[in-house]
Amino acid sequence: MTTRPLSVPQIQKISLVFAIAWTILCGIGLHYVVNFSWIIAFTDSVVNNFLLAIACVGVSNMLGYYQPKNERILYVLIISLALTFVIIYAAKYSLGYVFADFKNYLDFYNFSFTFRGLICFMCLGWCALANILWYRLEEQSETQTRLLTAQSLAKEAELNKLRHQLQPHFLFNSLNSVFALTMVNPKEAGVMITKLASFLRGTLKRDDELWVSVEEEMEYIQLYLDIEKVRFSHRLKIEVNVDEETHRLCLPGTLLQPIVENAIKFGLYNTSAGITIKIDVTVEQNILNLRVQNPFDPEMKATGGTGFGLTAIKRRLYLLFANPHLLQTEIEANNLYITTLKIPQKNDQDHTN
Repeated sequence: MTTRPLSVPQIQKISLVFAIAWTILCGIGLHYVVNFSWIIAFTDSVVNNFLLAIACVGVSNMLGYYQPKNERILYVLIISLALTFVIIYAAKYSLGYVFADFKNYLDFYNFSFTFRGLICFMCLGWCALANILWYRLEEQSETQTRLLTAQSLAKEAELNKLRHQLQPHFLFNSLNSVFALTMVNPKEAGVMITKLASFLRGTLKRDDELWVSVEEEMEYIQLYLDIEKVRFSHRLKIEVNVDEETHRLCLPGTLLQPIVENAIKFGLYNTSAGITIKIDVTVEQNILNLRVQNPFDPEMKATGGTGFGLTAIKRRLYLLFANPHLLQTEIEANNLYITTLKIPQKNDQDHTN
């Protein structure tokens, strides 16, 4: 709802002080410059300025209901002109009736009639234009607020969509693993199903949390790694290094798991040897660094992947930080593939931001 200028306490006080000061100044001027008595001077000032103040309030309230387009602002000036005639003639006949016996005052009033009308019109016109500007700025501010709200809702909706798409992405891969394991080792398949159920139960509990602590995320990752260890047994070794000072830092939930999943998939593809996946979590200059390292065969390519995981992560990071460079990949010597996540930390950021 649009805020009226005169409903703002500060503007009310300023307007009241200005009106009183202007009335006193006009009264003093009439007394000392034109040599009228205090009664005549202040009566003239109070009547004219009171009528002017009533007209200004009326214009302000009218513009609160009706906002003219640019080409119709002339109509507002015409209304101001009409109100000017109403004020000066109402003041003239009122004061003329009260001071009918003071010919000098009546002659002065008739002499200054045009000047009074000009001052009154300028005040009303300024009041009208100031109110139009106020209401336009209010409307622009409300429009901007609605736009930012809509963008925020759209951003949140896309983040939720990406987050919920990542969970089936992992689930389908895990179910394929369970299916393959049932043919080779039904007992281990049962253990894997149990761990998968625990993992998904934990996912449901934290589904509404956009931000989680590093400690919570690593517990979540550990559940996932337990599932993969059942599947790959001695072939998969995990080395996790988490600095203690990072435990209370935050990152978007379910962000690290697709990266670890990629590392395991590409590290174990087309090899029967054991591999080591290394995860390092550090902090530097208030930026959380998550580094996942896995070996790979540069001459072989994994099949069946859609590339959705890393694409979704990049999109989530861009929506959250408007920075396309927070997910980086590089290849080091000895065929090591390294994926690095950089998560800026904010002082007011908590687990539920």
